[in-house]
Amino acid sequence: MHVIYFHQYFSTRQGSTGTRSYEMAQKLLKRGHQVTMVCASYGSANTGLSGPYRRGRREGVVDGIHVIEFELPISNRDGLIKRTWTFLKYSLRSAWVAIFSKYDLIFATSTPLTAAIPGIAASWLRWKPFVFEVRDLWPELPKAMGVVKNPIVLWLMGFLERRAYKAARRCIGLAPGIAAGIAKHIPAERVAMIPNGCDLAFFDPATAKPWRPEGLKATDFVAVFSGTHGPANGLHAVLDAAAELKRRQRPEIKLLLVGDGKTKDGLVRRAKEEGLDNVVFHPNVKKELMPGMLAGANAGLQILANVPAFYFGTSPNKFFDYLAAGKAVVNNYPGWVAEMLQANRCGRACPPEDPRALADALEYLADHPEECQTMGENSRKLAEAQFNRDQLSDQFCEVLESVGARR
Repeated sequence: MHVIYFHQYFSTRQGSTGTRSYEMAQKLLKRGHQVTMVCASYGSANTGLSGPYRRGRREGVVDGIHVIEFELPISNRDGLIKRTWTFLKYSLRSAWVAIFSKYDLIFATSTPLTAAIPGIAASWLRWKPFVFEVRDLWPELPKAMGVVKNPIVLWLMGFLERRAYKAARRCIGLAPGIAAGIAKHIPAERVAMIPNGCDLAFFDPATAKPWRPEGLKATDFVAVFSGTHGPANGLHAVLDAAAELKRRQRPEIKLLLVGDGKTKDGLVRRAKEEGLDNVVFHPNVKKELMPGMLAGANAGLQILANVPAFYFGTSPNKFFDYLAAGKAVVNNYPGWVAEMLQANRCGRACPPEDPRALADALEYLADHPEECQTMGENSRKLAEAQFNRDQLSDQFCEVLESVGARR
């Protein structure tokens, strides 16, 4: 069947963002399906297209995927109003493609929630089967973070959320809390939970060539965070722990923050003002270079702002990369990630907003290298046993094929 796949932030491995959609599209191709990917111009992504835009779009075939890219640049540094306007423009242009293109099944993945609009339009106007993937619960999450407070906007978002779930033949949630949230609106049998997975071959610690950014010594204990530097990530918690480690005179424990986002400038400024030379900032790294960077680190940092909606409602890419790379993980919030770490002895789970506890965890791993290594080995075992991306992508394809078979 021909699947038209809507993901505003689509990227190949040449980009420096998550590649779930690329991997899922590749599995669809392997199973004999045709895929058209519709995306926009995300700053951290690389769609594989390089030709000029014509009338606001360009297209071509990238690794077997027919890619349509709209000239709608968006960045993690953009403000809320600008991002919202870009979301709406993408969804309206995508709806036009969904209404007038030839295909068998429509698939859309959020965020943003507006990504569901082409699926709703196609299901209503053309009776096309629609599958909707939810990466974050909206409006619950922005409401919990205080990002959106206007009651009218929240109502409109809630209305769109309900319409999307009901228009979709099946929904996919990336975390237990997300699947449970969807099941409040539609029967649970229409909801599948398929988390982000681990690319075991790509992040194989046995074949990765370790490297460290400039400013890090071979003797340093390095804990790395790789991802967006935004309000949701709460990275001031890392600087709080860095200040505590500096007071304890542990200069060999280095905290490596890799990525970009709205709060990065403020983090860099604060680190400079407080003399936190144990924090090293590094720009985004292409996905293809990530295995070597993780191989050169001692542990991974899974950090989020203390928002209860995050506890069971996120499926962070970086966490699964840490597992696949065989790294001990330190996280700073309760929930399903913390429970996995503790149950499988893959790292240390700390209470939120507690810099001393976060510093304690890092100090313990630095002082117990053999145990840190064992935790990393446990991470890899967990990745192999429960989060093998090859197996999860088969489950993903089976959901779409089951819907397509009934069209």
